[in-house]
Amino acid sequence: MAEENENKVFTLLENYLMGPMGKMASWKFVRSIMAAGVSAIPFIIAGSMFLVLNVLPDALPFLEGLFDSTVFKISELYMLAHKATMGVLGLYFGIVVGYEYTRLIAEEEELNLSSVNGALLAMFAFFMTIPQVVLEKGEMTLVEKTGEESSILNGWEISADGVERLGASAIFAAIIMAILAVQLYKLCVKYNLVIKLPEQVPDGVSKSFSALIPAFVIAFAVFIINGVLITLGLDIFKMIEYPFGFVVNLTDSWLGVLVIVFLMNALWVVGIHGPNIINGFVLPVAIVNMQHNIDGANIPYAGEFLNAFIHLGGSGATLGLCLFMLLLSQSQQLKILGKASIVPSVFNINEPIIFGLPVVYNPYLFIPFILAPMVAASIAYWATKLNLMGSVIALMPFPIPIGAGGFISTGGSIGAVLIAIICALAAFVVWFPFIKIYDKKLLNEEKGEESSV
Repeated sequence: MAEENENKVFTLLENYLMGPMGKMASWKFVRSIMAAGVSAIPFIIAGSMFLVLNVLPDALPFLEGLFDSTVFKISELYMLAHKATMGVLGLYFGIVVGYEYTRLIAEEEELNLSSVNGALLAMFAFFMTIPQVVLEKGEMTLVEKTGEESSILNGWEISADGVERLGASAIFAAIIMAILAVQLYKLCVKYNLVIKLPEQVPDGVSKSFSALIPAFVIAFAVFIINGVLITLGLDIFKMIEYPFGFVVNLTDSWLGVLVIVFLMNALWVVGIHGPNIINGFVLPVAIVNMQHNIDGANIPYAGEFLNAFIHLGGSGATLGLCLFMLLLSQSQQLKILGKASIVPSVFNINEPIIFGLPVVYNPYLFIPFILAPMVAASIAYWATKLNLMGSVIALMPFPIPIGAGGFISTGGSIGAVLIAIICALAAFVVWFPFIKIYDKKLLNEEKGEESSV
C-alpha cells in the first residue's frame, strides 16, 4: 500500500510538475533568457566584489580607519567596475536575449537569420524605449527635470550610477523588447521583406543590409507602442512595473520563497535539473532584488541566496547528509559514496549524491530532499526579515563553502555566517531519521548478500 502511494506521488510530480515545467523550459524565448542570465553572472560577480570591498568596513568597523586612508581614496575608480555591470545590466540581458533567441529560431526553424542582427535590433528597440516622453497640450515632449539624486536631461534620466534605465530595473524591458524585435525580424525574413544583394557582395555586407527593412518595421512598431502608452500617461518601464512588481513581491514573501525552493527540488526528484529550469524564470528577479537591497531594501530572495543559505552542499541541502555518510553510516555503499562526494559537496555540487545515492525516484529520500531546503529557506528568510543578518547585496560564485558564501553575499555580515551554519544543521535534522532508515536498509541488504555467499 505504501509503495502504491509513493508511486502515485511520483506520477503526480511527473504529470503536473515535470511535464508543464519541462515544456515551458523548452520554449525558445525562455531558453534565451536562461542563457542571458548565465552569461551575465561572471560580470555581476566581478562588479559585486568591488561593492563588497566598498561596504566591508560597515560590517567590520575596525577596518574603517585603514580603508579611509587607503582604499576609499580610489573608490570612485574601482567602483566603475560595479557601475559597468549592475549599472548597465539591462544591456547585458537585451544583447544576449536578442542574440540567443535569433540563433535558436535560425537553427530550429531553418531561417536565414543573423544572430548579430538580432542582438543589434533588440538593442535598437530597447534604446527607443529609454527616453522619457510626455504628452502636454497635444504635443509629445522629452522630459526635463533636475533633482538632488537624479536629473532627467532630454528624456534621459542620469543618476550616480549612470543612465538610470540601463541598470537592473531595465532587465524586464530589455527582455520584452528583444523578444519583440526578434519576432518582427523573423517575420520579415520569413515573408522575404529583406534587401537581398547580389552574390558577389561580401557575406558580412549582405547580412548587415538584410536588417534594414526589419529595422524600419521595428521602429514603427515601437513608435506605435510608445505612442499609445505615452497617451495613457505610461511607457514600457512604467507599464511593466505592475506585473513584474507582483513577481518581485512574490519573491519577497515567505510563501513565494518556499514555492521556488519546492519546485527546484521536486523537479530533481523526478530526474529534472530543477535549478536550471526555475532559475530561467527567477534569476532576473533575484538580480533586480539584489539591486533593491543595494539601494536599501531588505528582500531575502536576492542574488545567490539559495547557494549561500539553502542549497548548502547542493540541491536538497545535503552537506550534513554527506558528512553523515562519510563519518557515521554503517553500510558500505553510503561510506564509499560519502568519500566520493564530500569534496564536491563542500563546494555545493552534489550530483554524485542525487544520482548515486540515489535521490531520483527514491521513496525513502524524496521527502527530506524537498523538505530540508524548505526548512533552511524559512530560517534564512526570517533571519533576513528580522535583521539577524545582512541582506544579499553581492553575487558570489556558487561553489563557495558554507559561511563564506553568506559572508560575501551580504557584504561582510557575521550574522550571515552563523545563519548559514544554522541552516545546514536544521537541514540535517530533517535528513537524519530518513537517512538512518535508509542506511539500515542498505546494511541489511549487504548482510543478506554476505550470508548468501
